[in-house]
Amino acid sequence: MTRIGELRTYSRRVNLVAKVVEMGEAREVSSSSDGQLHRVAEALIGDETGTVLLTLWDENVDRFTVGDVVVVDNGYAGTFRGRLRLNIGRYGMVDKTTTEITEVDTSNNMSEKEFGDSRYRQRGRRF
Repeated sequence: MTRIGELRTYSRRVNLVAKVVEMGEAREVSSSSDGQLHRVAEALIGDETGTVLLTLWDENVDRFTVGDVVVVDNGYAGTFRGRLRLNIGRYGMVDKTTTEITEVDTSNNMSEKEFGDSRYRQRGRRF
């Protein structure tokens, strides 16, 4: 199991348990891949090592509320506008669990840190 404080840019096969601390408002976006309208919302989830924004799409938007504990299986971390986000993607899943989390470190918000895109830095380019 991964801890939120251990997430890094482009972490793959992320499996973790976290508590929903905040739920953002759902909005509609048009997908560039299928041209359809989709609902998207961000949930701030956390454990004893930190918090991160989890991007929820379509049917997952209404499944969770503040206080729920969720298990993420086979998620991945990436950046959006230079900020870390946890995503479920096509091959991952998120669901409620009965596991209890009593302590959440809200002072270490991984999504507030600026990560940039390390793939470009490795080649000596800045963006």
